[in-house]
Amino acid sequence: MSQATRIERDSMGEVAVPADRYWGAQTQRALMNFRIGSERMPRELIRALAVVKQAAAEVNAELGLLDPQIAEAIQKAAQEVIEGKLDDHFPLVIWQTGSGTQTNMNVNEVIANRAIEMLGGELGSKNPVHPNDHVNKAQSTNDAFPTAMHIAAAEQIVHHLIPSLERFRETLQRKAEEYRDIVKIGRTHLQDATPLTLGQEFSGYVAQVGYGLDALQRVLPKVYELALGGTAVGTGINAHPEFAERAARAIARRTGLPFVSAPNKFAALASHDAMVELAGVLQTIAASLHKIANDIRWLASGPRCGLGEISIPENEPGSSIMPGKVNPTQAEALTMVCAQVIGNTATVAFAGSLGNFELNVYKPVIAYNVLQSIRLLADAVESFREHCAEGIRPNLERIQEYVQRSLMLVTALTPYIGYDNAAMVAKKAFQENKTLKEVVLELGLLDEKAFEEAMQLDKMVRPLAGIQIAKSRTPGGSLSGAVPVPERLSSFPIVLPGDGLQQSEERLKASLRLPAGRSSTAPPGASVPSRSPTRPAREGT
Repeated sequence: MSQATRIERDSMGEVAVPADRYWGAQTQRALMNFRIGSERMPRELIRALAVVKQAAAEVNAELGLLDPQIAEAIQKAAQEVIEGKLDDHFPLVIWQTGSGTQTNMNVNEVIANRAIEMLGGELGSKNPVHPNDHVNKAQSTNDAFPTAMHIAAAEQIVHHLIPSLERFRETLQRKAEEYRDIVKIGRTHLQDATPLTLGQEFSGYVAQVGYGLDALQRVLPKVYELALGGTAVGTGINAHPEFAERAARAIARRTGLPFVSAPNKFAALASHDAMVELAGVLQTIAASLHKIANDIRWLASGPRCGLGEISIPENEPGSSIMPGKVNPTQAEALTMVCAQVIGNTATVAFAGSLGNFELNVYKPVIAYNVLQSIRLLADAVESFREHCAEGIRPNLERIQEYVQRSLMLVTALTPYIGYDNAAMVAKKAFQENKTLKEVVLELGLLDEKAFEEAMQLDKMVRPLAGIQIAKSRTPGGSLSGAVPVPERLSSFPIVLPGDGLQQSEERLKASLRLPAGRSSTAPPGASVPSRSPTRPAREGT
């Protein structure tokens, strides 16, 4: 069954257009000539172009350059585009001319034909509303399209991405406060490290999200600068001298965002540095979110053979073959989004570098990738927050088990027994499957009371609130509140590179053979010896 058509005309001749569509000849030619991919021009960009057309019609009428009735019809038709009522009339893909001319004309034609219809005219007649002479008045695609790029990006950042990130940060902040006293083992290089609290770990995530929000606020003023008024090459040909400033104010009023006229229209048309910088910020946010999501899925790994320090919500079955399996699907979705955003940023940076003379001709792909990154990040963060982060619960027994078994608690003994002895203790405990305490007491490095004092977890996770090893010495040289330490620590042999564990242990035991009647611990107030043998002073120092 053949589709009803009407004849539209442009400078190249006649074209048959579907009778039930508002687009005209240039849009139809683009449909025939650019059958590439399926990536349609983003809805957000079409909306932003309609805002541009509304503001231009308003300002041109104010300046006496456009009939008020025509201007009103254009604004009404543009409003329908803004509200999404005419979405089916914008069929073009992003793979077209690099300035976005086909999409700009698509918007011009749809608004013109809808305005003609409102005024009782005939579709395709260009009377009384012409897509170029009236809808595109005082504009070129070269300034209208980048203006729409900035409007769309700013609106999506302010109304979607920032609120999503703020809600996520608030969720993480609540978790950080809730878990502030849960001591867990830290990990560096995927190996055991010194302890911290689960709240401290989450506070790092809070800070990362906060840095991303700060970076967005810093880049927004550049995105608020609009190219409109530069027309073809930045000189403003065919536009009233007041058009640029007035149009920017009209757009700011209509969007509620502080848009301004770009101070240099030549840069605004020929380069898209603000969009490149914005893409870089989005990439940084993606890197932070990937780290957070990856940590959370590692911490929740298990349930029996992984880390299992936290539990996350079980949202859906995880396997088509393994019954009962549940996977960290929200973390996986978010990390895939982050990978996409990082790839998008590479595309934007490359495209942004390719402006030739007075025009960058990669505008559609820049707009598409930036808007996709914003949309994906906003959606993925909201999904992750709602379906994962809000439901995180600590597994206290597993956390406590790891802390008790960790050898890296030995780090807290270093100020008292020295780095090399502490390393030997850790190796001996690991190889002989003993606790740190058992090894320290066996070797006579500290007595039980001194060991327990040194191994207080609260001082490890909040060292500034505990003993200040380097700063709290009394006038006599001792540590204020120091625990008893071996008197002859300064004479302990350093573990030599060639020594095995047994040789080091024999050296240590030999050094601990004190004269009869001498205690193996120093009296209270004894000074803490240096951690390594004193080096002779260099000449001239």
